[in-house]
Amino acid sequence: MPTSKSLPRTLDTWVQHLGKLPLPIEQQQHLRLRRILGDSRRTWREIAEAIESSPSFALQVLREANQSSNSLSDPAESIETALSRLGLSRCEALLSQAPALPESDIPLAFKQILLISQHASQQARGLFGARLARLWNELHGCSLLFLSPIWPLLCAHPQLFEAWEQRVLLKGERPAAVEKELLGVTLIQLCVKLAERWRLPEWIVRGYRLLERDRRQLVRALHIARDNEHPLHQQQMLDADIPLRHWLTHPSNCVLLANGLAVSAHHAWDTAHSLRWQRLTGLYLQIPLNELQQEVHQHAVSSARLIHDPALWHPAQALIWPWDAHRLKPAVSAAAPPKRDDLAAWRQHCARLLADPSTFANVPQLTACARDALQACGLKRVLLLLADRQHTRLQTQQQAGLNASAATLSLDPAQSQVLKRLLSAPGQLRLTPSNVAQFSALLPGNLKAMFPSEHLLLRSVANNGRVVMLVVADQGGQPLNDVCLQAFGKTMQCIERALGSFSRRER
Repeated sequence: MPTSKSLPRTLDTWVQHLGKLPLPIEQQQHLRLRRILGDSRRTWREIAEAIESSPSFALQVLREANQSSNSLSDPAESIETALSRLGLSRCEALLSQAPALPESDIPLAFKQILLISQHASQQARGLFGARLARLWNELHGCSLLFLSPIWPLLCAHPQLFEAWEQRVLLKGERPAAVEKELLGVTLIQLCVKLAERWRLPEWIVRGYRLLERDRRQLVRALHIARDNEHPLHQQQMLDADIPLRHWLTHPSNCVLLANGLAVSAHHAWDTAHSLRWQRLTGLYLQIPLNELQQEVHQHAVSSARLIHDPALWHPAQALIWPWDAHRLKPAVSAAAPPKRDDLAAWRQHCARLLADPSTFANVPQLTACARDALQACGLKRVLLLLADRQHTRLQTQQQAGLNASAATLSLDPAQSQVLKRLLSAPGQLRLTPSNVAQFSALLPGNLKAMFPSEHLLLRSVANNGRVVMLVVADQGGQPLNDVCLQAFGKTMQCIERALGSFSRRER
């Protein structure tokens, strides 16, 4: 994974780096698009809707149409217009050039930003679709692709998304300062340049130029929007500022409003940032704040029904939480390393595990020593499960730091893709906040209940080429300490050696 030091640091190098970066398409979606493009019975509208269901391919089609067309012609404002300019053969060639990857190989941060864009499109559809019926294609396409300049950034450097979430959304640091530190440029500057280079629709470019160059107009509108409880006074203030009133009614603002609502809701519904976008949207639609919020929440639920991926976060999930509950939590400092005395005990346990011939009389003695070694290297919660010969059952052999029910835990590997994978060959899975959403749904519920943690180790151990044991451990929910991680790896090697010696012992 690239570090911040290896990233471009100037606007020109960023644009050059991201401008032609190919964006991946999930394999099944890729096959579906190929079938639809090759189906002569489909109408242009049906094909355009299919392309829009794959945002990364929609961007490819739109920017290809606009960059290959005459520079004097207006950019295509919708996917359907872009499709008619390119033709089906050219679209099929573009699809062939797009990487088709398994879902597990596509960066989570990239999939998350696509979800936010799809959520924004759904908000635009629900809030403004009736008002802008004649401009429906433009509204839908531009709302979906407004954040597209950020897509290649998070596809190539997904680690930036978590850093942005923690520092901007959670800690409240100034976005421009964080972006300057991480990228060398502000995100708005980069978006403007990429939108201009790709000749994205004018509604998108206009929105970014407003954020970059004319924020005073936005601030004036936000000032009026704060007085949401007095619509008559708001109207009087708009009547006194004719340029602002004309700007506010421009249809391109719907694209900016829909994306502002979607991005701000990604963190929580009750933040000041989210409230500002809600008030501004209420001013545009001339409806009270509570009525606007009801509509926004309803459209978020509709969006979640259309975009269901358990590995991703959708703001509609938070609507069933307490109003002041937030998804993002402060980054927790790593657990303390094991003490000197604990490490001395750990070495003694490992020495016993490595003894050949084995000094253990039975399996419970061996696994008890393994459990003690894992505890001594700093792991506070430890669970050792033995697999039966057919790999149809995992049964607790030893546990530490868990409640009494852990002693009788029995798991069916067939019910969990993660367990089946770990039993098929020796391997390790380390859960972190960046991948826990991806794998949590694939773990048994009773196992997750015992380890309510975003920092977890799962390691399978083999003897004579066959997995016989699964170890699950953490440091009480805290981020894992580096010393503990190294000791864990060495302990697992010792346990594997101990199992081999034990199986060869004289009976």
